[in-house]
Amino acid sequence: MSRHLPILIVLCPLVGALIVPLVGRVSVRAARGLTVLATMSSLACAVAALREVLSGDDWHYHLGGWAPPWGIEYVVDPLGGGMAVLVALLATLVAIYAGPYLRGFSSLRGATFDSLFLLLTGGLLGITLTGDLFNLYVFLEISSLAAYALLGSGGERAVVATFRYLLVGTIAASFYLLGLGYLYALTGTLNMADLAIRLAAVPSGSAATVGVVLIVVGLAVKMAVFPLHGWMPDAYTYAPPPVTMFIAAVMSKVSAYALIRLLFFVLPAGDAVATARDVLGWVAVAGVLAGSVLALPQKDVRRMLAYSSIGQMGYIVLGVSLGNAAALTGALLHVGAHAVAKGCLFGAIGSMPRQTVQVEIAGFAGAARRAPLTMAAFTVAALSLIGMPPTAGFFSKWYLLRGALEADAWVFAAVLLVSSLLSAIYFFRLLEQIYFADGPPVSEPGQASGVARRSWRVVAPVVTLGAIVLLIGLFNGALVTSVIERALPEL
Repeated sequence: MSRHLPILIVLCPLVGALIVPLVGRVSVRAARGLTVLATMSSLACAVAALREVLSGDDWHYHLGGWAPPWGIEYVVDPLGGGMAVLVALLATLVAIYAGPYLRGFSSLRGATFDSLFLLLTGGLLGITLTGDLFNLYVFLEISSLAAYALLGSGGERAVVATFRYLLVGTIAASFYLLGLGYLYALTGTLNMADLAIRLAAVPSGSAATVGVVLIVVGLAVKMAVFPLHGWMPDAYTYAPPPVTMFIAAVMSKVSAYALIRLLFFVLPAGDAVATARDVLGWVAVAGVLAGSVLALPQKDVRRMLAYSSIGQMGYIVLGVSLGNAAALTGALLHVGAHAVAKGCLFGAIGSMPRQTVQVEIAGFAGAARRAPLTMAAFTVAALSLIGMPPTAGFFSKWYLLRGALEADAWVFAAVLLVSSLLSAIYFFRLLEQIYFADGPPVSEPGQASGVARRSWRVVAPVVTLGAIVLLIGLFNGALVTSVIERALPEL
């Protein structure tokens, strides 16, 4: 079975999505266990495949034995394999985290939730591993449809926010598909490696330019790049906690991965790509500043984190725009750092009992005394987004700053510093409430210690993510050397 690891990474959650509703009719506990098992199996396969690639060459897997460009190809390389490990890791932790949330659900509703979650996970993993542009579109739609259903399960406000996301997401997918159509008309192929070779021989023209623009705009909408971010704040605010924890952590990062893959590994380094990167750079500058400024007046912590994500995605786009080795290293490191930190932050908020903590900033008064471990993890993740050492976010921003200075992009460097200061303002305002303000007494009966009882299944994933934020920071050198530098394109 080891030679089929690339397809097993995707098949584990997809097959699980088919089986879970059937198992849920017999046993809710068995369905939950199967969900966790499917994500853990996918994670194990992703780790094994990445280790194989790091010790050898890229892994090309041909579905059905059909060689590309006629058949669909999966490719595990340091870039795609690393992203697959990140997605599968977050999926495993969220699958564990979601258990107590689903406790009050009926067997049908709980099994449906788990099935959609596994479908979303399989779609995101497929995006990271496929070597075919149309297959990427298929997985993009699979993950989007599952995400719409999960986001809309949070109530009436969530339905309205999700409907807006559905409209915007459909337009974004249409842009990507239209752009893909232009490139296919020029080359007659959809395989990424084959397309890169054929596009290099195609004279630059309006058709290629239109194709590049449509694809970049479509993926930028999926990433919630400013000013195409309008769907994100409400979607993150009103969705169920496990859904927000997972989608905020990885969904926009997978779209960022797709953008990096196309701009640096597939599309030729011509005028159209260079112009797209230049435009993305200034859009990212606006997004970094706008996200930070819009997060400042927010009273709802979930909306504050949503606007923070807009600014944080701007960091990744800045690295893509600069395009040198240091900047791309920072962008890829920030993909992982932000995914883990944002998953930790939303997970911490969702894990707090509503009897002790409300979602408004003032509602977090004294939260550290009620949930010390959770708030410790929350603090580490917040410091990472600010860029404080020795967290992961400090080192990703350091590489981005180096990249900006090497490119003499002084405006970009100044924006990185200013946005970190703005992030410090809104996060320290919240941390002040958590650690230094007097909170209301715990009202749950039988709580003598003042610490609310919560299941280990919601605490352990949050604490694990907080620990990973620190570990990425402390061992960033090994991560950059062994994985990220090998994932970089030849510049």
